Amino acid sequence: MASEQGMSGIDTRAIAAELAEKLPLWIDKVYQFDSHTLAMRMNGENKAHYQFIIEAGRRAHFVRDIPEPPKNPPQFAMLLRKYISGGKVLGVRQHGLERIIIFDIGKGTITYRLIIELFDEGNVILADETYEIIKPLRHHRFKDREVIPRVPYTLSPRDPTASQENLAATLKSDDRDLVRALAIGCMLGGTYAEYICSKAGQDKAMPAASADPAALYPALQTLFNAVLHKRDPVLTKKHCEPVDLFREPDAQHFPTFSEALEAFFPLTKKEKKTAGAHPVLTKEERIRKYQESAIRKFDDRIKKTEEIVAAIYENYPFVTQVITSLDAASKRLSWQEIEKHLKGTQSADAKKIIAFHPEEASVDLDIGKVVRIHVHESLEQNAGRYHDIIKKFKKKKAGALAAMKDVPVKKKVQKREFVPMKKLWYHRFRWFVTSDGVVVLGGRDASQNEELVKKYMTGGDLFVHADVHGASVVIVKGKTERMDEVAQFAASYSGAWRSGHFSADVFSALPSQVSKTPESGEFISRGSFIVRGDRTWYRNVPLAAGIGLMLEPHAAVIGGPPAVVKAKTRISVELRPGQFEPNDVAKKVLRMLKGKVTPDEEKALKAVLNTEQVAAFVPPGGSDIVAGAS
Repeated sequence: MASEQGMSGIDTRAIAAELAEKLPLWIDKVYQFDSHTLAMRMNGENKAHYQFIIEAGRRAHFVRDIPEPPKNPPQFAMLLRKYISGGKVLGVRQHGLERIIIFDIGKGTITYRLIIELFDEGNVILADETYEIIKPLRHHRFKDREVIPRVPYTLSPRDPTASQENLAATLKSDDRDLVRALAIGCMLGGTYAEYICSKAGQDKAMPAASADPAALYPALQTLFNAVLHKRDPVLTKKHCEPVDLFREPDAQHFPTFSEALEAFFPLTKKEKKTAGAHPVLTKEERIRKYQESAIRKFDDRIKKTEEIVAAIYENYPFVTQVITSLDAASKRLSWQEIEKHLKGTQSADAKKIIAFHPEEASVDLDIGKVVRIHVHESLEQNAGRYHDIIKKFKKKKAGALAAMKDVPVKKKVQKREFVPMKKLWYHRFRWFVTSDGVVVLGGRDASQNEELVKKYMTGGDLFVHADVHGASVVIVKGKTERMDEVAQFAASYSGAWRSGHFSADVFSALPSQVSKTPESGEFISRGSFIVRGDRTWYRNVPLAAGIGLMLEPHAAVIGGPPAVVKAKTRISVELRPGQFEPNDVAKKVLRMLKGKVTPDEEKALKAVLNTEQVAAFVPPGGSDIVAGAS
């Protein structure tokens, strides 16, 4: 499901399906608004026009309007216009379950690949038919691949969800528990991974290698089928999803997933800047606007379906005759033979049959309205199918009307000034202040570990350390009743996070128990210490780190245990051990925090709200953002 940090692999599959359903498409123009936001105007059949926005690393979907383009298009936009404007979109697909959308665009005798990456920082890449890169939006050199001109664009060779055999091989080689293997190894994400475990009747905590692929794969296919063919897009306060799996009471339904995403994602800076004389709507106002549009569409669908039902009953004898005749004929002849025979006759009634659907034993009749009739069902059963559609959309309309009553309209925020937090001596270390007001410090490296113990640890302090190699020395500067917070801080800024563990053991000791003097014949490395005597243990401490924007009494980015950070900030995010590099996580978190303040506030907080301040609180190793800015 989509969160404010971006779309998931399941979301990407839904948008790829929306695109494919509108084919054929022709590329009109390409626009670029900033270093990561582009848009394409596309034309469809019957004079249809579409706008498709791309925010690399975050989202890609249809929108009703795009921002006003710059007068002087950037170089990359001009290059794309040169190569693909006027080209025909031959196909759109997702690579496996990765957050990658690939457009196949034919122009003349050449086929180009336009590759949209929605993971990490994201990218938009133009390649030729053989996937040799012509030009990327951003040049990257990674350890295992390069994204630069004239080198091949590499895609993962295997899709773990493509077949039961692939899934079995992936799970067998994964040493994590089942839910993590599905979430990370199969790229489902945590929420969908837990859903699949539940649907398949498999214990999410069991080893992945012991799971039953024969139970899991059908559950996956059911989910994929719903995303591709039975989308029911919904929006809640914290996320947006293409299918309403969880039936949350506050969910708001939308006709298309793109419309739900457009209401969910906040405006980009460029969209705000180019709003011109029109008032910039808040997220709540935009949601209400889309709800009103959705209600109109639900009403239209209900009206058209009711007209179809009326047409069926108005043509009762003819429809009954078609059902009786074709039901009998299908028992003697193939559908191909039936279709050939009816198309060869000059009967006026036969000409009212305008399409055949052998796979579902149905035909489309033109009886003033185009009606699909299943020939092995009675007229009443066929009408009942349309009555079910009417009930479905009436229920959606009722849900949308109820949701509209619950969406508050935010008051305009007055421009205000912020007083940055004064830089204190301990801010160069890792630090946080417990709920009961005690300062806790942690070393960033071996040198700071040494400095904390030798220079700053006194008799009234407490020495705390995670029971893993490569952990911060943590010093509690006074007496606190919240050792649970201290233990979580020590566990999270340790090698346990880098190793991908989700919990660790932590101990505390008095300063008098800590020494640099090793036993005879032993060696103590820099930043390490000997702890002698009894210790107080805190077992299975969950790893988690919060980062938030504090505005009162002073403005600052702060970090520490999520509960502490959330209580002291207006906006915060929660991190857990995961797959994204610290630098990428810092940029994503910064973008999420900025997305929750007004442009005036962002300008006033420029000295406080930046990558350096956020990165100071990102734990070592890979991370996932499990709770978005709130």
